[in-house]
Amino acid sequence: MSGPASSRTPGEVLRASRHTDSQVKRGRVMAVLEELRTAGEPITFRGVARAAGVSPWLVYAQGVREHVEAAMAGQAKAARRAARAGGSASAASLACDLELARAQLKELRDERDQLKAAVQRHLGAALETAGTAELTARINELLAHGERLAAELGAAEAENRKLKSELATAEDNLTAARAKLKKMIKEASRD
Repeated sequence: MSGPASSRTPGEVLRASRHTDSQVKRGRVMAVLEELRTAGEPITFRGVARAAGVSPWLVYAQGVREHVEAAMAGQAKAARRAARAGGSASAASLACDLELARAQLKELRDERDQLKAAVQRHLGAALETAGTAELTARINELLAHGERLAAELGAAEAENRKLKSELATAEDNLTAARAKLKKMIKEASRD
């Protein structure tokens, strides 16, 4: 064997390999940061490490930490701008919306049950007095009404799930903001 590769010691080869591996992982972290920023997803140290498939210590390493912190700060600044513009809902607002949706869902279910009972009563009375043609038309009408009620219930349940998801996202954002604030307070107290 001849050439520069044969004159390198095993330690040099290992250092070069680790350096290359480190650069690849740092590149993945930067790519994930850009993806999260573009998608508007919350940026956290743990989330970036998980999405990039790297060890959490790497995202805290010098040269990478600064990029993550800058992305988090940019996201926080955008959130503050949106909050000032009235673009984002607070956790309390989302919780209130969720409770209102639950109440509306309960009302719709109660109304459905009342209508179902009324239909059964009227259907029983109609069986005694109405002919088959009238009865068939009435049954079809009642079935259509039942389908409309089921569709309204489905829409209310979908809204409920959406509000729960928004509440969970808001709570995650609040937790991340609190952690960042705590860290900033610690750093400020050291100075």
